[in-house]
Amino acid sequence: MTKDRRPGVQLVRGPFVRLEPNERHCETAEGLSALCRDLRTDESEPLLAADLFSGAGGLGLGLEAAGIRVVIGADHDKEALETHRHHFGGMALDWDLGDANIVEKVAGLIRDNQIDVLAGGPPCQPFSKAGRSGMRFLVREGLRDPHDERRDLWRSFLEIVRLGEPRAVVMENVPDMALDREMFILRSMVFELERLGYTVQERVVEAWRYGVPQFRQRLILVAVRGGAPFEWPVEEPRKVTLANAISDLPPVAGGWRPNGGADGWANYDGPRTAFQRSMREGVCGEDERKVFDHITRPVREDDERAFELLDSESRYSDLPDELKRYRDDIFDDKYKRLAGDDVSRTITAHIAKDGYWYIHPEQNRTLTVREAARVQTFPDWFRFAGPPSAAFKQIGNAVPPRLGFSVGRAVRKSLTTQADRPPSSEQIGSSLASWFREVNRTSSPWLHSTSPWHVILGELAFDRVSTLTATSLWPLMERFTEPEDLIREPERLAEILSWIGRERRVEQLITAARVIASGPDLTDERLDELAAEGVVPAGVTDLARLVTTEGEEPVVVTSGALRIANRFQANPLGRKNQNSAGRIAISKMIGYGPDAKFAQLALLELGTDVCLPVNPICGVCPLEKWCRSNQGPAQSPSDVARSG
Repeated sequence: MTKDRRPGVQLVRGPFVRLEPNERHCETAEGLSALCRDLRTDESEPLLAADLFSGAGGLGLGLEAAGIRVVIGADHDKEALETHRHHFGGMALDWDLGDANIVEKVAGLIRDNQIDVLAGGPPCQPFSKAGRSGMRFLVREGLRDPHDERRDLWRSFLEIVRLGEPRAVVMENVPDMALDREMFILRSMVFELERLGYTVQERVVEAWRYGVPQFRQRLILVAVRGGAPFEWPVEEPRKVTLANAISDLPPVAGGWRPNGGADGWANYDGPRTAFQRSMREGVCGEDERKVFDHITRPVREDDERAFELLDSESRYSDLPDELKRYRDDIFDDKYKRLAGDDVSRTITAHIAKDGYWYIHPEQNRTLTVREAARVQTFPDWFRFAGPPSAAFKQIGNAVPPRLGFSVGRAVRKSLTTQADRPPSSEQIGSSLASWFREVNRTSSPWLHSTSPWHVILGELAFDRVSTLTATSLWPLMERFTEPEDLIREPERLAEILSWIGRERRVEQLITAARVIASGPDLTDERLDELAAEGVVPAGVTDLARLVTTEGEEPVVVTSGALRIANRFQANPLGRKNQNSAGRIAISKMIGYGPDAKFAQLALLELGTDVCLPVNPICGVCPLEKWCRSNQGPAQSPSDVARSG
């Protein structure tokens, strides 16, 4: 590659914004206590909050709009903390929350000042299987590793909850926290919070459904102690598009800088949409015709020609070769012009290093700091400390304030309403497990096997057949003790499956048997390989792992389990939810205690034989007393048998 075609991204250089501390900023614990006393005296029914891992304060800003005053912020990013210190009263702590001593100090501030809401987004690092196994034992036995808080900040967050005893907890994180097979961290957190007396709800939410003009998914967990169960806020009926959000901001060229440095501005003509008017609320006096931070990175000449050729449907690979500075087979979406008539793609901290994913819908440049802030729903009066690259980073890392407002308002409602506490995940899982152990019949007898091969065989041969058929034919199929037995008697397999019209399954089963027989034992790793190679569906290998291993159980999503969760929680779930809301809902049914494995097996049984798509047999369901769905009169056990 020649020198003039070397890939490079021009940094966002520009005015360095410095922000003075808030007039109600506190340097000491004594000052914080005085502030909390004043707020409780001056305000009607005040709720106070601490925002840990706060960043610039997007979540905190939303909570304050909902009437929850943020009086403690903590982060380890210098510029973000300066931003937070400017916009919020109370203490802004540059403390290491991985230090056990610091954890105790923060918890003490929360406990001593009776902080109502603890909010934050602790980083959650992935665990090895060995690490999860050890942590699982500690969690379930109620024990604590004295060194753990330093390694894993989510554990620090939980420890602050335990010691500080806030009335409510709001945690946000990336959806991936709920998408790993075992959902280890999320289930651990729910388990511990419920043990501490909290009612817990968690969900992967799409920010655009709450008035945020971007496609942004976040995992939100809310735990409430002593109040009504948390009810998720109502979603907005319409999208706020990117044009709705930024079309009033004046056009600027890439790299433009106003006179006056950090105090400079672009001339502003006024808002045009309801969203824009909301972003201008609080801007008054001489600033009404000004917009600050409307600056972005310079644009290379060849990039400007490339941008000119792009519309919102174009891909990087569509550009002429002479305008490509990156391999288009690897970076097919390297450049992205945003669509004005739709929501923006997710604003992330990466925008500080590379704006190519965020090309303005009409102008041949990337988004400005103020435009990115608008997309994240920061109002125009909100400034960010540091250079433009630091501002972009703070914006990308933030929780959209509008999302924080919706959640905060729902939390406030829960804390001011009394109601009966719903059952915990541990209670639900224990009831399911007890039912599974006591029931004398099974719709899927291979799920009582100790052989992963038998689980694979049964699922591939008899999924979605009636209980009577499965239980009648399984003894014949069970004689294929090893894959080699099936390979030796393909005619016998074909005969059995012909009785139920499943001749097409013969080749699939024989192929699977040959692959399994040619490899090592069916360990967890081998089951993963079979799923990755497409030999056995991942859902089937998860079932085999669930039934036959003593390690950490996966959360298995089936249509029957989703149906039960839907009815039990009065929470409509569909096929699109299997990797997010569906998995979370099922995890809430099984808990994280020693009964979790058998609770999942019970869901499989109930989904097949009891909680039917039509006319569910509620009278024999162990969850009937808690179920929020009215599905008609219960049926008798004899009806159960006939329905099979």
